[in-house]
Amino acid sequence: MTKKLRKPIPIYTTPGDWSALLVFPYIYNTLGEWIGWVTPNKEVFDVNGVYVGWLTKDPRILTKRIPQRPLVRRDPPVEPQRIRPPATVPLPPMMSDLPFEIIDVLDEAPDRLHTTDAAGYREDMD
Repeated sequence: MTKKLRKPIPIYTTPGDWSALLVFPYIYNTLGEWIGWVTPNKEVFDVNGVYVGWLTKDPRILTKRIPQRPLVRRDPPVEPQRIRPPATVPLPPMMSDLPFEIIDVLDEAPDRLHTTDAAGYREDMD
């Protein structure tokens, strides 16, 4: 019996670019590399378990420009295998404007969602 993958959901930026893919609970970049994960209550974390923001219905990944509290950290799930992203995705929905205090992570801070082998984000090895 083969494990059936959930339907991939494209994640867009505010300007309407396809920048990530959600195969619940994992988030992948457009090359199919794991860059984060989402909880059932739509909180988004990077591959190291650091809180990034939240997933909207659009879908976009948003966060506060200035965090109000220390960033939450959770244990990440088991690292998934790389996926083969679709060749095309549906056109994005019309995106609403964001207030100044909210930023689109994939548009304004895409380095917050990085792969496990991104050199600047590797954990120190002891």
